[in-house]
Amino acid sequence: MATTRDRFTLPSADVLRAREKLVLDHFHDEVVQDWDATLSTFPHPHYELVAQMVVHDGDVEVRKYYDDTRVAFPDQDHEIIEFRHSVDAVIVEFWLLGTHLGPLGGVIPATGSTHRTRMTAYFVFDADENLVAERIYFDQLTILKQLLAGIDKRSLKGLLTLGRVLKGVLSMTGGAPDPRLLSTTVPEFTRRRA
Repeated sequence: MATTRDRFTLPSADVLRAREKLVLDHFHDEVVQDWDATLSTFPHPHYELVAQMVVHDGDVEVRKYYDDTRVAFPDQDHEIIEFRHSVDAVIVEFWLLGTHLGPLGGVIPATGSTHRTRMTAYFVFDADENLVAERIYFDQLTILKQLLAGIDKRSLKGLLTLGRVLKGVLSMTGGAPDPRLLSTTVPEFTRRRA
């Protein structure tokens, strides 16, 4: 049975250590592309990519997300910068690294460029200490700038690649944001300023 949480009281050190181990295992299993192990960290896999306003929910959608991103960046890796605990989440700042060797999102052709992008992920736990979401924040333009930087804009081949990349980027814009990321509620605070 779920218990309610006091938002000012951190869980015990044992709970924080268990969360930290789970999140570090999750990162490790993603890098070695052991999807069964990665997915086992959730009772129900759920990713929220805030920059894109996209949600991948459930085993099938999350496996497709993993496959799509590893086709584009087969050497994807992480460098953890900082690890923080909160009442209901582990917050990880990290560098995401990879070489763009395959189509991104099925529409942006490989550029051969590498990227190193600073990100923050919130690993959110419910009151029963189940991981219920990985919510990722990053700047898409930072990645795109790095992918475009490696294109030789003086060659015909490079210009054609640049055109295909821009066409792919444009085809990915304009989609409706996932409503689960739009319907938020203002938390109740003890005291508000007048």
